[in-house]
Amino acid sequence: MIKSITHSFSAQRKLGTFFYHALMIVVSFLMLYPVLWLVASSFKPNGDIFSTATSLFPENFTLEHYINGWKGFGGYTFTTFFSNSLLVALLSAVGMMASSALVAFGLARIKFKGRNIWFVLMVVTMMLPGQVMMIPRFVLFNSMGWVGTYLPMIVPSFFASGFNIFLIMQFIRGIPRDMDEAAKIDGCSWYGVFFRIIVPMIVPSLVTVAVLTFMSSWEDFMGALLYLNKPEIPYPTLRKQSTAL
Repeated sequence: MIKSITHSFSAQRKLGTFFYHALMIVVSFLMLYPVLWLVASSFKPNGDIFSTATSLFPENFTLEHYINGWKGFGGYTFTTFFSNSLLVALLSAVGMMASSALVAFGLARIKFKGRNIWFVLMVVTMMLPGQVMMIPRFVLFNSMGWVGTYLPMIVPSFFASGFNIFLIMQFIRGIPRDMDEAAKIDGCSWYGVFFRIIVPMIVPSLVTVAVLTFMSSWEDFMGALLYLNKPEIPYPTLRKQSTAL
């Protein structure tokens, strides 16, 4: 009797699990269908995209859309656009990760006069929208001769940001101070504590900052629109200041 009841419950559970997964597969397919259709249509000739819209499998497979798209426009290939974005995004991610970690360590571990004031000012900067700083930053970079180079899009990342500092600080505060004291007893300076103790233990937060900064820089259309005036810039250069005699 007990075995039959147990077997019945087990069968019902397996049946429920089967229907649940089947339903999830159907719903997932419906959610992903537009993306699948988009990818499949990219391999179809223009004339077949809507004439065979109900089929995900192209009848006449072609790569012409990718070839033509990679050629770019205005005499510049997609390689130029891709390399520009990759250069700016990578340098911005490295700069933001390093600078934010250093500032976060100083605010979280080192006691100095005015630390709380600097922390409050840092938090206040998180409340400023980017649109408010857009014109002042452009005027500043233009006066420095940086407009037309990569510098306005890269250099600010080497001065940290409030959100990333706050994020890393929470990780550092979760590390016991006993480890700092033990490292100091062994002869480590603050630099040794940071590089030997703190950095290895906050790698997840550093990776998070790097990924978020990379994505933000990669999608920064407004920055490129404001500061860059031509697609191909071989290296950052400062504008030569000329004076009229």
